[in-house]
Amino acid sequence: MRPPPLLSGPPDAPSEAASLYIGDVMHARLKPVGHRFSYRVMSLLIDLDRLAEADRQSPLFAVNRTALYSFHEADHGPRDGSSLLAYAQRRAADRGIDLTGGRVLLLCYPRLLGYAFNPLSAYFCYRADGELALLIYEVRNTFGEIHSYVLPVTPGEISAAGVRQQQDKLFYVSPFVEMAVRYHFRIRPPGERVLLRILETDHSGPLLAATFNGNRRPLDTKELLHAFVALPLVTMKVMAAIHLEALRLWLKGVRLVPRQRATLDTTLRTADGNDYTSPALSAHAKD
Repeated sequence: MRPPPLLSGPPDAPSEAASLYIGDVMHARLKPVGHRFSYRVMSLLIDLDRLAEADRQSPLFAVNRTALYSFHEADHGPRDGSSLLAYAQRRAADRGIDLTGGRVLLLCYPRLLGYAFNPLSAYFCYRADGELALLIYEVRNTFGEIHSYVLPVTPGEISAAGVRQQQDKLFYVSPFVEMAVRYHFRIRPPGERVLLRILETDHSGPLLAATFNGNRRPLDTKELLHAFVALPLVTMKVMAAIHLEALRLWLKGVRLVPRQRATLDTTLRTADGNDYTSPALSAHAKD
């Protein structure tokens, strides 16, 4: 029998081309008023070098084509349908990091019945020796814009609690959060569990915390059917929750932060100072 391929990544990283993570998203606003909500979601973790293999894991799941659940490269990165593996490798090379022979795992929401909205997608980029070299935090807002924070992982950022990174906010997301804030990321890379935690702070301290804590499940027909029943229309629920919670904040008296034209310029600049323009962003900026 032919031995399985050697895969880079942590010892408990999924060996499958695609896996599911079932868990809870939580948001807690700390000021000027308290506001907290949570809901259950299903995320997809997919190996960007093994898309054809992932496409065969279940008849209910497809890659770059239509199915009950699906993953489309056109939803991410340049959003033109080109290779996301090549995109991640280019972004890494811009920072002097060679991902040749390493895995790039993308954590995101899959499409359900052709629809998905991903407020945050995370690329876990590993070198050939299994070392986590780079994280790409891909952020969207409800105006159709997308921005990537490209952050190399340094030894001082890694501990038993996970990877801790920081980044100034460069991209307008919420109409209730000023631009002058800093993100504090704490990430536990995908294994049996995955954890993403983002704390936003302003000049006077913590402002907002958001987390996703998920447990791994196999991506197979049984699990997808269970998710379809247990989490109906979950991808639509994400967008609905964004607008519902915005309404609740407004009713609590939290003031709106104007979306400024200057902000559009920063959406085209990554955290490493390199410019990246997608066709969708260019078209939007002309409106």
